[in-house]
Formats: sequence, structure tokens, C-alpha cells
Amino acid sequence: QVQLVESGGGLVQAGESLRLSCTASVRIFSIYSMGWYRQAPGTQREWVTTITNGGSTNYADSVKGRFTISKDNAKNTMYLQMNSLKPEDTAVYYCNAVKDGFLYWGQGTQVTVSS
Repeated sequence: QVQLVESGGGLVQAGESLRLSCTASVRIFSIYSMGWYRQAPGTQREWVTTITNGGSTNYADSVKGRFTISKDNAKNTMYLQMNSLKPEDTAVYYCNAVKDGFLYWGQGTQVTVSS
């Protein structure tokens, strides 16, 4: 069982930055991959970015060059640095983790970007 807790969401203006955190209840070096998804009102949850236990990363085209995923194994925490935020980035952001064939989700954190 893996519990994930996100934090760091908030209200910012377009062009500003936010850093989201996702802290796991287990040692994250034992997690196969972790990632971020987001869901805007009235839309399906969409993939944003993923990082593997080896450190490989992938990004959705919509955030490439603006968002950076990273992790700190010592703190059992994954981060999402979001720069140059746009109103269309407004959503609830969820972190997830794949461990031992199971998928786990956090409760989500709201990010609102005003124009």
C-alpha cells in the first residue's frame, strides 16, 4: 500500500510559477514510476509527466519546456516545477505511483491560473 499526499497548489497569475510536491508513505526508490496528471472541470484526467525510478522523464507536449518533474529519494518526495503558467493549466493536479503492479493516486491539489 502506498499513500500519496500532494501539496503546493494555489492561485497564481499567468506567467508565474508554482511547485507541487507529492510525498509518499514508502521509500520512493522502490517505486517503478511516479507521475502527474491533471483534470480541469468537465474534462477527462490527462497525463502531464512521468519519472521512472531510473530518472527518465517524459512530458506532454502542452507542458514541455515549462514544467519539470524531479524527485528526492531521501525525502520520499516528487516535485513538479511549473513555470510560465497559463490559464489553461488550471486544474486539479494528481500524483500517482506504480509499485509492484499496482497504481496509487493522491487526493489532488488545485492549481488556478488567472489571466
